[in-house]
Amino acid sequence: QLQVVESGGGLVQPGGSLRLSCAASGFTLDNVAIGWFRQAPGKEREGVSCISVESTNVINYADHVKGRFTISRDNAKNTVYLQMNTLKPEDTAVYYCAVDRGWATSAACALTRIPYDSWGQGTQVTVSS
Repeated sequence: QLQVVESGGGLVQPGGSLRLSCAASGFTLDNVAIGWFRQAPGKEREGVSCISVESTNVINYADHVKGRFTISRDNAKNTVYLQMNTLKPEDTAVYYCAVDRGWATSAACALTRIPYDSWGQGTQVTVSS
């Protein structure tokens, strides 16, 4: 059964760092695209970063996290990471990872909810002093 599980969230002070993990089971990460999304209370879910299939290795970031967040993939651990540095209170949200298995769409990667078809349960990130 295809499944992704997020972990690594928590409470951190402004300026601090966290590393989120998206662990996959039932499939291998090298032939899908993975997206990181977040949803703050009362707001729409938004794309944060994504990484395509390994053969093309396209990476995208939302403008508001460029230079602060880094996405990476560890095939040996079948896990995608989101390293988040210089965190701000406005980064507070539930963070989700999602899987795009589409042959065409996963060659690049999208920061929109479509074409992702499998989602994790989310991990809470709170940035506060």
